[in-house]
Amino acid sequence: MIAAPLPAAKITLGDEVFLSDSWRDLRGRCVGVITNQTGVTSRLEPIVDAIKRNHKICIKAIYSPEHGLRGDRPAGSYVASYSDDRTGLPVYSLYGATRHPNAQMLAGVDVLLFDIQDVGDRAYTYISTMAYAMEAAKQFGKEIWVLDRPNPIGGMVEGPVLAEKYKSFIGLYPIAMRHGMTVGELARLFNDHFGIGSRLHVIPMRGYKHDMLWPDTGLQWVQTSPNIPEWDTAIVYPGTGLIDNAGINNGTGYTKPFKYAGAAGLDGQRLGDALNARNIPGVYFRPAYWTPMSGFWKDKQLSGVELVVFNPRVFPAVRSAVEILAAVRQINPKALAIKTDFLNNDWGTDALTNGLREGRSADEILNGWSAGTRAFESLRARYLLYP
Repeated sequence: MIAAPLPAAKITLGDEVFLSDSWRDLRGRCVGVITNQTGVTSRLEPIVDAIKRNHKICIKAIYSPEHGLRGDRPAGSYVASYSDDRTGLPVYSLYGATRHPNAQMLAGVDVLLFDIQDVGDRAYTYISTMAYAMEAAKQFGKEIWVLDRPNPIGGMVEGPVLAEKYKSFIGLYPIAMRHGMTVGELARLFNDHFGIGSRLHVIPMRGYKHDMLWPDTGLQWVQTSPNIPEWDTAIVYPGTGLIDNAGINNGTGYTKPFKYAGAAGLDGQRLGDALNARNIPGVYFRPAYWTPMSGFWKDKQLSGVELVVFNPRVFPAVRSAVEILAAVRQINPKALAIKTDFLNNDWGTDALTNGLREGRSADEILNGWSAGTRAFESLRARYLLYP
């Protein structure tokens, strides 16, 4: 029995534009593909398989980011290089012994193709992998083509702009936490404004608009990493994804990663009431109880809130995280256990840590970085590819 066909997508992905037309511009040059399980067409065919079906395209190697080629490795876990039995190609890890493609990895490759689905958050390492690949392309005289993909959480811009002193692999450049850009647009920004200077070619999507959320594209979601199982997890990730180093469990290790916020002994009803009184757009905070099944919080009964996002178009994820931490501080300050260096590194600023310790309100903390966010929005506008 043959499976029913997938519904047609409402946009054309950059990899599909490449496969149908742009590959001819290779003019016989060989490619290496930076990808993982998310690098698929709208029909869910992996980009590497699709390339190998076209015998006129020379493919030499695959490169995998954090979580590995198949996305099954935990966050921060070492990923080794190996030879892929299915394709016969070497799979070079960019989250193992090195994070920059080196000369040996790039031997015989003329053009690097980047085809990985991002989630729209600065603190997600796939865009850093792209930037490092662009640097390597510059260093070794290669071209890099970015096959553009949607920002699943749309074009909203939120949160602090990274301060230079907190530059790391989870935040290389001074961009807002929720940047509202596609990977292709980010590549243009990194290459031009931040001075990478590689021979960059972005292959845009067709039919895409910035106000689209993932369901508007008609595409099927492929889990981007172990804790982003569904597209709507990406909606909350720019907020709750970065509260764990303040001592607040965010649902990782449980059934709904990043959709919870709480700790042992916290009054979930009081927290929910306090947050709902703040009238944060698009979200309701439901008092909740859960016991993580893995990780640091394993087997500990926790209480707090579940984030029920009923209007993702207006939901401010970064603001919600600040509101949660400020409310916890008000209700039960002992529940906060701030790891200063880690929290500052995650957020790319010390403004949150200092604000929480100095008793500033959520509004005061948010207003403190609003000028930087507006400046980034102005810069961002120069690199956008879509209406």
